Amino acid sequence: MLNIHAIDTRGVEDKLGCTECRCDLYNVTVDEYGRPLRPDYKGGLLCCYDHMQCKVKQGFEGVRRTLYLRYTVKWVDMDSSVFPVKIYIFDITDTWKRTPSSTGINAEHQCKVEYDIEPCHSTGLADDRCNDNKRISLDMPFGGYLVYGVAHQHSGGTGSALYREDGQLMCSSLPTYGEGEEAGNEAGYIVGMTTCYPQPGAIEISRGETLILESNYSSIRHHTGVMGLFYIYVADQLPKPMHTLQTVIQIQDSITPITILWAVVAMIGAVAVIAVAIRHRFKHGGEDGYEAIGM
Repeated sequence: MLNIHAIDTRGVEDKLGCTECRCDLYNVTVDEYGRPLRPDYKGGLLCCYDHMQCKVKQGFEGVRRTLYLRYTVKWVDMDSSVFPVKIYIFDITDTWKRTPSSTGINAEHQCKVEYDIEPCHSTGLADDRCNDNKRISLDMPFGGYLVYGVAHQHSGGTGSALYREDGQLMCSSLPTYGEGEEAGNEAGYIVGMTTCYPQPGAIEISRGETLILESNYSSIRHHTGVMGLFYIYVADQLPKPMHTLQTVIQIQDSITPITILWAVVAMIGAVAVIAVAIRHRFKHGGEDGYEAIGM
């Protein structure tokens, strides 16, 4: 499953406002199901659904064009060196609180998916202190070995991290911003996030362990509909020495075979994770939130 949210910003009055789905720029007061939006909802996924058009400059006439998606699928033959992982999606908007009877697998997780960033000038802070920092605590329902980690942020994001309760850093993920006009390097947009591939067995997570999620955004200006998601893949066991994978992947001098294995395992289900999370939000209550996946 592949989920793509494409926004045409040609000739618009406010590119960033359009990509942040500001409701006033889309002239939207109801969601795609016709339900009225909350009076305090200023922007986000509920305001730029299919066939909506962001406000363009007076006199602009866009030329209709067709876009194509090109992608490459790679795979390896299944053998004893390939094993399953559990996928967890953490959301900085999660309102979950530990209760005496909580087991970690319950319906107490309510994630809003997106949130707004208030501008720091309204609080009297200087620009060099304009950072919106959010942190939440969460408990792991299962244990295992951390295989892979990456954050998902929008324009304005300055990085996200996952810590142990004692403050030990487990994984950090920083955004890469584009600097040009060509596809994949668009100036002002996040075009990539750094990832974590720990050495096999280096980071073990205990069942019930408390982790801390942190998400940081620049608050120099107002942002709507931003996200603070963090995906991790956890393996129940360590990989066995592999042999067949070396015959199908050309290994560079600086990359060990076991690192390639972790990469292959980590990519399994990556695209589906994002699609399921967003689809689940709209299918179960829209702005009322969703229950966290895998927790």
